[in-house]
Amino acid sequence: MALFNLHRPKWIPRWLNIPLVLFIIFIISLIFFGENNFIRTSKYKSQINELKTQIKNYEDSATMYEAKTNELNTDNETLERLVREKYGMKRTNEEVYITDIP
Repeated sequence: MALFNLHRPKWIPRWLNIPLVLFIIFIISLIFFGENNFIRTSKYKSQINELKTQIKNYEDSATMYEAKTNELNTDNETLERLVREKYGMKRTNEEVYITDIP
């Protein structure tokens, strides 16, 4: 004499049981719901990779600018050439002619 006489309907396969259903529901909840779901984690990983490439680019440009600054601080000829070309400075008793010939 059973209290609960539960019979499986014919449209439910025999291998489908409660632990398997609970496991599938658990996996689906991990993938789609919650704070640390798979979709959000993959977005965060792609953002981290983008930020790492930006950091690499900024570090490369920083080293380039440090090299230029070091060159201008140590080499007087380069500094003089830069000042003459960009700012149009000249020495005393010197005439400068600026032309726009490509």
